[in-house]
Amino acid sequence: MIKPIMIDFFCCQGGASRGYYEAGFDVLGIDMDPQPRYPFPFLQMDAIKALKNLNMGIGLTFRGQGREVTVYQEEVAARHGSPPCQAFTNAQKIQGNTHPDLVAPTRELFEETGIPWVIENVPGAPLRDPIMLCGPMFGLETYRHRLFESNIDLTAPEHAAHTVPTTKMGRIPRDGEFMHVVGNFSGVERGREVMGMPWANRDGLREAIPPAYSEYVGRELIAHIKQKVNS
Repeated sequence: MIKPIMIDFFCCQGGASRGYYEAGFDVLGIDMDPQPRYPFPFLQMDAIKALKNLNMGIGLTFRGQGREVTVYQEEVAARHGSPPCQAFTNAQKIQGNTHPDLVAPTRELFEETGIPWVIENVPGAPLRDPIMLCGPMFGLETYRHRLFESNIDLTAPEHAAHTVPTTKMGRIPRDGEFMHVVGNFSGVERGREVMGMPWANRDGLREAIPPAYSEYVGRELIAHIKQKVNS
């Protein structure tokens, strides 16, 4: 059975990609930085430039995992984008740092095609009518709120109250605590377990969404695609 193709833009080490794979997609990743830990075929390229090329009918060639595949826009079933979130994090605002907002140009390029797409980012990012996902929705021992905007209707599980304490920054979680996987956190092995990303290093973990989030969203995308095919 041929799987629908999903391209993950700004893929980093592939947390979102892994979830979409588990949901049933053939996943390909694009990032401007080398990503030797990325677990699927990969293209090192500026994501915005890659989107523009794809929209103009230029094929993109991905390599890795024993495969080389060139993909054109008409072959892509869905797109995901996780533009860098530094522009919207409280830490960067407190420090007075400025970063480009890549959410708007990503959305604009996604909207040119009409195929299903998802943009993920942190609370505070300028997403339109997003759903919020949280770790305990999926049995994860981290809260890690993330927003998901889409051009299809997404639903979110019930968001339970946060009753479990989160470990202090820089300390490995004690029994009965959730993990805070950000910055120079301690306990990479524990972070891999909590996030569900055994292949990732510290840099990849602190930038990622847990694959459970995108698997959940991916199943809604798959259902939408199947409904369109059958209608």
